[in-house]
Amino acid sequence: MNRVSRFGEFLHTINGPFSIGRSRMFWVCLLLAAGYLYAFPHFASRYDVINLTYFMSWTFVAMGLSLIWGCGNILSFGQMAFVGIGGYIYGIIAINTIDAMGNTLLAFLGGMIVPFLVAALLGYFVFYGRVSGVYVSIMTLVFTLVLETFMGQTAGDKWRIGKALLGGYNGMTNIPSITFGNMALKGASLYYFVLSLLIVTYLLLRYLVNSKYGVGLVATGSNPDRTEVLGYNIRLVQLLAFAIAGGLAGLTGVLYVAWGHYITPSTMGLTNAALPVIWVAVGGRKSILAAVISAVVLQYFTQFLAVTGSEFALILLGTMLLVVVLYMPDGVIPTLASWARRLGTRGRREAAANSQSRGGVNV
Repeated sequence: MNRVSRFGEFLHTINGPFSIGRSRMFWVCLLLAAGYLYAFPHFASRYDVINLTYFMSWTFVAMGLSLIWGCGNILSFGQMAFVGIGGYIYGIIAINTIDAMGNTLLAFLGGMIVPFLVAALLGYFVFYGRVSGVYVSIMTLVFTLVLETFMGQTAGDKWRIGKALLGGYNGMTNIPSITFGNMALKGASLYYFVLSLLIVTYLLLRYLVNSKYGVGLVATGSNPDRTEVLGYNIRLVQLLAFAIAGGLAGLTGVLYVAWGHYITPSTMGLTNAALPVIWVAVGGRKSILAAVISAVVLQYFTQFLAVTGSEFALILLGTMLLVVVLYMPDGVIPTLASWARRLGTRGRREAAANSQSRGGVNV
């Protein structure tokens, strides 16, 4: 198979049935949105660019949760634990190797690979232990809280890994920026890096969801017993998806600490553990793009409330989640898209009926 046919197969797969948004108009709008985002630093203030970089960094954990929850029906409250692992691993490796290597490539890779492996290990005990339903959510939440408690007890000089102090609840500080080829990514360069990663990750996840593996994951989420009867190793399917989501959460951790140059155990706290679930549920858990949009918009909303002095940001987010669960179970964005399609279909039917009526009169 030549490169042209492979590329054609890739395009055909990412436009498969398990992704919301497959029309030509959708792709045109997506291309225009990407063009706007790439042009954003040229007319926006430095503050807005840095702010949007921060918000986009959190979309990776949202995409991972959308993969396992929206496709595999696995609700995890442990994604922020993998964010924390990715951030701490990046900081430890970067602080110890930046002077010798002159770049943070090893730290960047480690910040994704280690959470991937930890998620795979946790997933092995969960899925091969035949844990399912709400018990998966409970186990992942307990894992997050245990990890936060442990990292909070790492204060003092004895909790040092090479040059890196873990810092307890004071956190790890002075974490280097992402550096490739002696060029540190800051400001606009970090923005373009995160944006490019976001687009590539989104397209690859669309491909994964619509591939043969994705069919097995969706089938496992819908009816695991029937899928197993059909010959799928459903535990391996779930384990791989859970590990991928852990790696994506680790990527968020890497980008977060490279942006802010610090991380604390509170990143893995109970409140933060619920945020990705809210983002994905409100946006629409069965759409990766909806999870991305929701994560950015709700963070803007939360920050706006904080800046205006409101103390009810979390209460409003919880209320929003409750309303969506009761009245828009598929999420806000898929529901709005469904309404738009219905209006469009109704409009076309009415136009066709009017055309036929006029044609009858003319005859």
